[in-house]
Amino acid sequence: MKKGVKYLLTSAIGIGLISGCSQGASPESSLQPEEKVLAAETAQPEAIAPHKDLNQEPIPLKIDRVGPKEVNVEMTSQITDIEIDKGKFYKAWTFNGEAPGPVVVVKEGDTINFTLKNMDPAIPHSMDFHAVHAAPSKDFSNVQPDETGTFSYPANKPGVFMYHCGTSPVLSHIANGMHGTIIVKPKDGYPTDKEIDREYTIIQNEWYKYNDLEDFTNGVPSHVVFSTKALKKGDPNTNGDTFTLKDNPLLAKVGDKVRIYINNVGPNEVSSFHVVGTVFDDVYIDGNPYNRYKGLQTVMLPASGGAVVEFTVTKAGSYPIVTHQFNHAQKGAVAILKVTETGEDDGKATMSH
Repeated sequence: MKKGVKYLLTSAIGIGLISGCSQGASPESSLQPEEKVLAAETAQPEAIAPHKDLNQEPIPLKIDRVGPKEVNVEMTSQITDIEIDKGKFYKAWTFNGEAPGPVVVVKEGDTINFTLKNMDPAIPHSMDFHAVHAAPSKDFSNVQPDETGTFSYPANKPGVFMYHCGTSPVLSHIANGMHGTIIVKPKDGYPTDKEIDREYTIIQNEWYKYNDLEDFTNGVPSHVVFSTKALKKGDPNTNGDTFTLKDNPLLAKVGDKVRIYINNVGPNEVSSFHVVGTVFDDVYIDGNPYNRYKGLQTVMLPASGGAVVEFTVTKAGSYPIVTHQFNHAQKGAVAILKVTETGEDDGKATMSH
């Protein structure tokens, strides 16, 4: 028996005993490992034993272009504490120690050679890229604890796509933090590429009661949040929390045309993406250049939905970025774009919603 699988079995059984299950034979003994985790989550919404004191240092995403149409992507699944609200930490199941995970950027027509190293000592994990054509039962299959899996698939459609762990129960893996965005750049670019002065990525996600499948399924999120992910070295890169993009706003210069790659990774709620103080010049639904709209005020994003939005900032000031479902903005889904004459932070206080 593999070391990681043994941890999974013993931790699941241990939690069952703590919860008052009788010793000896029980229906649980016939469950598969994923079902044992599900049973443990339902009975005891706390960190399972192998995760309890685990806080793995984030390991950077590795992307290497090995040919004109071939790219190697290596990611890790790991357990890392994420501060989702000031002073409130969530022992997240993550990709590369980030929640949402790091943004992956490839080109239309690339073959992705994907490697997942599972550093979780207890639970199998996997990768479901919405951007690729694949056989899920094979190409999105589980990687066991302390093991590595490698898969290849083509990314033939441009756009802004969600990725997430696809291991059962999928809701637990996504809600615990295993989600992110993959951008497939169109081979001929966007019609507006030459007009763009600044670009950012924003991801919306939700947080619920810790590791509580019942709350994931039937509850409402305690926090709905935004993060930004670095498109290139030096860009801001944050986790999904209620405060960072208010305390450290994104920046633009008066007159800039700003592009945002936006993705709502859910897992459950719809986003009504809106930037206060402007109107979208161009919107590409799901990030596909063929799905072009002009003059929109708000972009509706289903769970997993993405878009590219572009707008021009004409005056200096604070531009709140929100979901216009304001119960979710109240729970944290607000970022600030600070616009100055120079495009640099002037140190002045910002206005939020």
